[in-house]
Amino acid sequence: MKTRPGSPGEASGPPAAGLPPPAERGATVIPDRVVARIARQAARTAQARRAAVPPDRGGPTAPSASAAVDTGSVRLHLALDLPYPTDIPHVCERIQQDVAERVAQLTGLRVGEVLLTVRRLVTAADGSRGRVR
Repeated sequence: MKTRPGSPGEASGPPAAGLPPPAERGATVIPDRVVARIARQAARTAQARRAAVPPDRGGPTAPSASAAVDTGSVRLHLALDLPYPTDIPHVCERIQQDVAERVAQLTGLRVGEVLLTVRRLVTAADGSRGRVR
């Protein structure tokens, strides 16, 4: 059976002539703002899953995130709204874990810290309250 170059049946051969080993070729750098964007989306997903907050634009304010990347690790700061009533410590811990896992999975960075700030507690009345004239 013949295989095409690069097909799954072919064993990988030596690296192309003239290229240095992979460890010496350089590093992939992910900017802080990109990691923050990934964390923001992960926080939105975790918020909807763990705190039963729908991820639509009409409800609570969308989570915000900032990131500080430093030599293979990242520190994250998240700010989000939670529903009232809720078990704040438990929900925050689960959201922190979810965001850390997702950011590490997508970026390959080690997440050293996830600081979470609860901006406000949102009651069911807050989301349905309209403008008073």
